[in-house]
Amino acid sequence: MSIEANARRIVLAARPQGKPKPGDFRMEEFPMPTPGPGQVLLRVRYLSLDPYMRGRMDDRKSYAKPTQIGEVMTGRTVAEVVESNDPGYAVGDTVSSQTGWCTHAISDAKGLRKIDPNAAPVTTALGVLGMPGLTAYSGLFTIGQPKAGDTVVVAAASGPVGSLVGQLAKIVGARAIGIAGGPDKCAFVKDGLGFDEALDHREADLPERLKAACPKGIDVYFENVGGAIWQAVLPLLNDFARVPVCGLIASYNGAVGSDSLAPTMREVLARRLTLRGFINADFADQMPKFQREVTAWIAEGRVRYREDIVVGLDKAPEAFIGMLEGRNFGKLLVKVDTGKV
Repeated sequence: MSIEANARRIVLAARPQGKPKPGDFRMEEFPMPTPGPGQVLLRVRYLSLDPYMRGRMDDRKSYAKPTQIGEVMTGRTVAEVVESNDPGYAVGDTVSSQTGWCTHAISDAKGLRKIDPNAAPVTTALGVLGMPGLTAYSGLFTIGQPKAGDTVVVAAASGPVGSLVGQLAKIVGARAIGIAGGPDKCAFVKDGLGFDEALDHREADLPERLKAACPKGIDVYFENVGGAIWQAVLPLLNDFARVPVCGLIASYNGAVGSDSLAPTMREVLARRLTLRGFINADFADQMPKFQREVTAWIAEGRVRYREDIVVGLDKAPEAFIGMLEGRNFGKLLVKVDTGKV
């Protein structure tokens, strides 16, 4: 199998001030690495772009260390083994890996997970059957704990996490209300995914429309966004409602918006709300059960998914910036190895 003479990577060139700009990223070419004892050389096929990456670009304390200036941008990938000095991996194996934004990388194989390309499209390992899927599954079922008849609301409902949250809620007999941006995404959420209602957060009367869609209040709110959507949801939360807090994309670029801690905490107390932030790694032990169940539901047609794939590593910064502005439609991926289908 031929291997290119040089590899490429995208590194963090500058820390963003507010919204990331193309100049905050830099493409570099570097000599093709050679695997040592117990290592494998990977050729990256697909790169996942996810909102959490924006937080890694800032130099602040968080659940994970920030990306350093000049360091390759973090990211999960699907890759192919092209050289192997590890008996557990053969040339040609497809794996899920944490290589970051690059065309090739060396791995000691400890963080790899083999993927069967015959079981499902390999891209699903970065979406509905990967980290976003586990985030939806574990956050909803472990923290949200929906039951038949409950009303479940999720923001960013056309994205890889929100879209699965609503479908899982329907599977257990709950009502699913999705909030998305624009008529096309709302149509997909309701007609394509089977949510009971889909509301456009860009329309000015969201609080009134959300109240009409939730006549019995909200029992579970899966938080992906924050900001104005949280303000619309808060008055509708029922006593003992559960709020898995997965993301706050409305504030990732530094815009605080109209969030107010005091009114929120007053309602948390008065209505005995449960708010729990979580990272998908908290529930890594659920991965086998999650993949087994969701794979079966996909085969049965009970779970559907959508992917948004751009071609070429050089397109990653523009696609990432667009994702933070809501321009993607479905799980955003970069097809890095353009020589493969």
